[in-house]
Amino acid sequence: MNDKVYSYLGICQKAGKLASGEGFCEKAISSGEGKLIIIAQDASENTKKKFLNKAEYYNVPVYIRGDRAALSSAIGKINRPTVVVTDKGLSEKIIELLNKDIV
Repeated sequence: MNDKVYSYLGICQKAGKLASGEGFCEKAISSGEGKLIIIAQDASENTKKKFLNKAEYYNVPVYIRGDRAALSSAIGKINRPTVVVTDKGLSEKIIELLNKDIV
């Protein structure tokens, strides 16, 4: 992932438009607030499967990118393999950047 994505995730965190931690992420998705799910590439297979299934069921875009350390650092937390963006505009911008990141 490029640095802009991490910057936007930090902005989301400061604006209160980001859920992190398994329970908070699950709640944001199932309540309909989740607009984008990002899972770290080094997350456990169980975590990936759980959130991929939730993403499919609730029709939320999901990306498996970056690593747990960088994702956690970007939002000022420790050991967060999954984050959920809850703002529509910010999620659209992040998706745009993630799609540009694909080579």
